[in-house]
Amino acid sequence: MQSITYDAKSRLINEFFECDTNQLQKDYPSILEINVPKKTFLYRQGDRCSNLFWIKSGIVKLSHLTEQGGEITIDLVKRGDVIGCFQNNFAGQKMEETAQALSEVNYYRIAYSDFKVMMSHQTELAWYVIEEMYGRKQRVERKLRTILTQPVEIRVITTLLELAEMFGIRCTHGYTLEIHLTQQEVADLVGANRSVVSTILNDFRNRGMLDYTRDQICINDAALVDCYRFQQP
Repeated sequence: MQSITYDAKSRLINEFFECDTNQLQKDYPSILEINVPKKTFLYRQGDRCSNLFWIKSGIVKLSHLTEQGGEITIDLVKRGDVIGCFQNNFAGQKMEETAQALSEVNYYRIAYSDFKVMMSHQTELAWYVIEEMYGRKQRVERKLRTILTQPVEIRVITTLLELAEMFGIRCTHGYTLEIHLTQQEVADLVGANRSVVSTILNDFRNRGMLDYTRDQICINDAALVDCYRFQQP
């Protein structure tokens, strides 16, 4: 089966999210549309879960708490992404990550059994979900390779460019991120100490490669790409 084009993906997602919730509940009885404010947990690491969560709007952070008490940010997910329990476990899958809203988030919660039926009814939609999950898997693997092989400055650059691609809105300088990330959250994403990342971000701002305030980050993607190329062997 051929991959779905970007326009076709957008059409599928728009059609799904514009469905009448009452009709969805008739077809898939467990589905429930939920709206939560920033910082709300969709689920926590260690929770027993037998549901999936389809993000309708907003951004959710997936993170893992280590035995030493440190937090690892695994990924950021957005509209159209599906997270939660993908195993047929009636006792509930023990979640290995925490899902927390970084902004106001609207999502559908649906039981594993109903989600499976939905995917069998909506084959194009099912293929979209598979492609999005594969894309997320690739992002996490790239992040791991970068953390293991690249200095922190390169890790910060690649992370900012990826954030611009995923969450950026075009502006005169490059991209403005539609989400606000603290320096600690950026440090969690690159797997580095906050003070080190803070020094790098301040240096980038002084060099005109980015700007940030309490509310937003503005990324000069062209300057970041040039910096990245300059540092490659």
